[in-house]
Amino acid sequence: MGSLDRVYRRSNEGWVEVVCGPMFSGKSEELIRRVTRSKIARIPVQVFKPRLDTRYADTEVVSHSEWKVEAHPVADSTDLVRAVSDQTRVIGIDEGQFFDEGLVEVVDNLAATGKQVIVAGLDTDYLRRPFEPIPSLCDRAEYVTKMLAVCHRCGGPALYTQRIVHSDDLVVLGAQDSYEARCRMCYDPTEPEQPRLGLDAV
Repeated sequence: MGSLDRVYRRSNEGWVEVVCGPMFSGKSEELIRRVTRSKIARIPVQVFKPRLDTRYADTEVVSHSEWKVEAHPVADSTDLVRAVSDQTRVIGIDEGQFFDEGLVEVVDNLAATGKQVIVAGLDTDYLRRPFEPIPSLCDRAEYVTKMLAVCHRCGGPALYTQRIVHSDDLVVLGAQDSYEARCRMCYDPTEPEQPRLGLDAV
């Protein structure tokens, strides 16, 4: 066993970290920062993202501020756990809300084997409802970081994601063209039903 391997395995303790909040709050950026810190320390790292999220790149996690890290796209939680390497000590998972609820047990089991698992994702949907599996992961996590964005309307602390295009689908991939961060006072669940300049003619 090499000296680096002894460093990686000096503690068998695993744990779970969840970084949650609305869109534009810096969740992916925080995930990238944490896994990059581990890479600098020469700790084996793997990063995963849902295959359906191709907004910025197919094989990278990219933040709205254009921070990026290489990532492996997977179809679901089963696909993810099959792709985890034995020597990996730190696992980053972006856009956790797009995974099936099996992610909760997968993350729990990975932590039980001594891995540090960091999951970033939305904890509520555009109607402010719990967006599983992130809330359940928060219940299992040793560390939970609640991120806040800046309200697009008033500049206050934004904890909600406001959809600004009309759709009844739970998942509508998009960024500034489809969503805004809103504070408690500026959030309006009926707003997507109202005609918006340029959208009602599309």
